Amino acid sequence: MAYELHYWPSIPGRGEFVRLALEYAGVPYVDVVREDAGDGLGMPAMLHLLEDKSVRRPPFACPVLVDGKLVIGQTAAILLHLGPKLGLVGRSEADRLWTHQVQLTIADMVVEAHDTHHPIGSGLYYEDQEAEAKRRAEDFRKNRLTKFMAWFEAILERNPRNAEAAVPRLVGGSVSYADLSLFQLVDGLLYAFPKATKRVLKKAPKVAALHAGIARHRKLRDYFASERRLAFNQEGIFRRYPELDG
Repeated sequence: MAYELHYWPSIPGRGEFVRLALEYAGVPYVDVVREDAGDGLGMPAMLHLLEDKSVRRPPFACPVLVDGKLVIGQTAAILLHLGPKLGLVGRSEADRLWTHQVQLTIADMVVEAHDTHHPIGSGLYYEDQEAEAKRRAEDFRKNRLTKFMAWFEAILERNPRNAEAAVPRLVGGSVSYADLSLFQLVDGLLYAFPKATKRVLKKAPKVAALHAGIARHRKLRDYFASERRLAFNQEGIFRRYPELDG
């Protein structure tokens, strides 16, 4: 049975972190909301999981993965479940927990990146909080972006399997779901803050190498060239406002 991924159809968002794992593994899955409504598909299917009172354990928000009878919300929880099934995490408990920790930290940074353009409230327009957004983005660029990237760089430097690797990995010597997620995070930051991110990546060469390596990976080549790979836009987590970059 194919996995079912439920996410908004017009943005990469948090769903893309899950989608990358499924695409890399080459397993069958249905991008439910992108399908026509009917036969249990389309937007009504996702809204049923989120809002219908018959769902005993409703997810708080999408992305949602349905795997048989399992209904799983939260990107990191979905990847924690998928990792062993897709061969995208080490076999030891230590490796699995460490990969999960890295994924949770990526999720933290995703939230901070989003809050640069919506620092007051997600229900307000950007224009209603532009002054606050500029202050938040300045702190993000000068402090948070540097701190997060330095941490990812340190992990890559301390992984002994990277000593002679052309493309470094976060955990062990194989691609993990955390590697795919770090790629997506960096890709989003390059879209939203091209100047600041390129500057920071000069001090994080292993992070830059990981990003470049995933971008050209043979297992993702067809996906990246397809319509399934959505472009970043002004409705998603990563948004480009030139006045917030620098």
